[in-house]
Amino acid sequence: MAKETFKISGMTCAACSARIERVLNRESGVDDISVNLVMEKGTISYNPNAITREEIFERIHKIGFEAHPLETDQETKQRQSHELKVQKYKFIVSLILALPLLYTMFAHFSFLSFVPVPKLFMNPWFQLILATPIQFILGAQFYVGAYRSLVNKSANMDVLVAMGTSTAYFYSIYLMFTHMNQSGHMIPLYFETSAVLITLILLGKYFEKRAKGHASDAIEKLAALQVKDAEVERDGEVHRISIDDVRVGDIVLIRSGQQIPLDGEIIEGHTTIDESLITGESLPVEKGMGNSVIGSTFNQTNFIKIRVTHVGEDLVLNQIIKVVEEAQNEKPHIQRLADKISNIFVPSVITLALIAFLIWYFMVTPQHLSQALEIFIAVIVIACPCALGLATPTSIMVGSGRAAKSGILFKTAESLEQTKQIDTIVFDKTGTLTNGRPKVMDTFVIQDNDNVPAYIKSLEQQSEHPLSHALTEHYSNAKSVSIEQYDTHTGSGISGRIDGHDIQIGSMSFLEPFIQNTPSINERVSQIEQQGATVVGVVVDQALTTLIGIRDEPKSDALKTIDQLKDKYQLILLSGDSKNTARAIAQELGIHHVIAGVKPDEKASEIKQLQSKGHKVMMVGDGVNDAPALMQSDIGIAMGSGSDIALESADVALVKNELKFIPEALKVSRLTIRNIKQNLFFAFVYNLIGIPIAASGFLAPWLAGTAMAFSSVSVVLNALRLNTIEK
Repeated sequence: MAKETFKISGMTCAACSARIERVLNRESGVDDISVNLVMEKGTISYNPNAITREEIFERIHKIGFEAHPLETDQETKQRQSHELKVQKYKFIVSLILALPLLYTMFAHFSFLSFVPVPKLFMNPWFQLILATPIQFILGAQFYVGAYRSLVNKSANMDVLVAMGTSTAYFYSIYLMFTHMNQSGHMIPLYFETSAVLITLILLGKYFEKRAKGHASDAIEKLAALQVKDAEVERDGEVHRISIDDVRVGDIVLIRSGQQIPLDGEIIEGHTTIDESLITGESLPVEKGMGNSVIGSTFNQTNFIKIRVTHVGEDLVLNQIIKVVEEAQNEKPHIQRLADKISNIFVPSVITLALIAFLIWYFMVTPQHLSQALEIFIAVIVIACPCALGLATPTSIMVGSGRAAKSGILFKTAESLEQTKQIDTIVFDKTGTLTNGRPKVMDTFVIQDNDNVPAYIKSLEQQSEHPLSHALTEHYSNAKSVSIEQYDTHTGSGISGRIDGHDIQIGSMSFLEPFIQNTPSINERVSQIEQQGATVVGVVVDQALTTLIGIRDEPKSDALKTIDQLKDKYQLILLSGDSKNTARAIAQELGIHHVIAGVKPDEKASEIKQLQSKGHKVMMVGDGVNDAPALMQSDIGIAMGSGSDIALESADVALVKNELKFIPEALKVSRLTIRNIKQNLFFAFVYNLIGIPIAASGFLAPWLAGTAMAFSSVSVVLNALRLNTIEK
């Protein structure tokens, strides 16, 4: 299966995007298609052997829309700017032509008889000359859209606009010619109705397009901050070249105050770096040799050299942009529900408008065609489903953009929606709740042996296990000795032979054959574990000589984060450590539920068991050993930094390895879904209230047009509030 995102032009409302999805989903070889109305993009999964990209584009063209390969950022910006200008000028010209027609409305109200209306304005031919270019030139886009929709046996917003305004326009022409010989009577024309309606809808389209542009500001700002060139050291000389020409392994020079062009590792110098753009962390971070740096962050203090580790699409910033855009292109369940409603909405509105027309023409005001037509037009115009189509995608765009600013990447719109439903959060311990850098906190000598430190250092230097690093660091001053034999026992410990002595270092279960279970040893082991430490034993020639307590300290923000979460969610610590060790850390942080002694491959089963009890589970882990559990959970959050942001196993990735962003992720999800529900509520209630009012004759067509135009804008503006709202 191939997956591709492309540009779609010509869509005006939710019915358009739903039509494209419906048609393509029937095509052989198409697995799934999701169309984003706001971003004007489609994402399709298809079998290239059954259908080609060109055939997909051709099918879209046949139903009245245009599909193109994705544009560059610059091309998109230029096109959007041009379209906004065209929409603005259309409105201005339409307004100039419609104002005299609007002014004639004063003559229709007796209580405004004191307002002078020029005789020219009341001339039917003058009104026709003003209304015609508005109807057929400035309003041509509605006829084109309506034609395309009807040809493909569907109905969208353009159908309603074209029907409503055409009814008013052509009925006015009919009245002109039928009343032409009547002198001394003012002809009741409705040119102002069609002209003002189109003018107001054009204004709404302008505001809508302008507001939609702001919805993707977060991604545009990220993309705009990418560095264009870099100083690269090659063959002893420094060259300034485009970052497109920089290769992995190149040495890049970065001076104080400059932006770091690419991801890399510091090989010379020490500095502080502002990573707020990527991580959302306001405080600068100290970096030295061996530390990784992220492209597009800012070097604040000193000159450094880095070795480039990622270029092009592999850059952290580009991964962030890609993840967020993919999330924005997808549709959550709530949007698919709205789309289903939109599919039957327009035909239903036309039916209701016709019923209202017939009731008024035959029952309420018999034979009074003009009154019945006004009711028909008002019902059609008030019900345009623009707001319904914009309700969800604008909120998803703004919400995921806000999360990205804080270094939280929702990989799909579905994950953004489902995060709100979580009731249980399961935490891995090592590297998630704790720093992942264990340190020796206690030693207990059982048998004196001056050579034990040297044995430990020499053997542990051979291992990459985190506990080995802690032991090597603690015994760094001991001398190194030659090793005659070395073996690793996965998940248990290590063993070796030095100077003719057999040595084993590892967990209590690994050393059990060599340990005599005495009360004093068991008591000491229990004391160490109760402090949240892991117990490592050292056996020399089958005799236990030393017990070592190694503790991985909780992260600085762990306690505060748990305090923020524990009143709203069931919190569980899931660890491979012993029960005493896991419970000690859990108790220190305020977590009441502990599942300990679980191997990495068993964690997914524990998650599944929680789900079988009806819980919606979020798993928070490091994305490596916890990958099966992250995939099994309803929402998996991968803690990480740098290249870890794109872990395939997680639904949500945190750019920075800090727990404080978990409550923020939950908050963004909650606010976004609440915002979507507000938008859908406004859109539905607006129609539920507006249609009966219009059908009852209490809403003039021009007022209906005003309400319809600004309902769409209000939905977009409400979505933009997500950038500023705190709770």
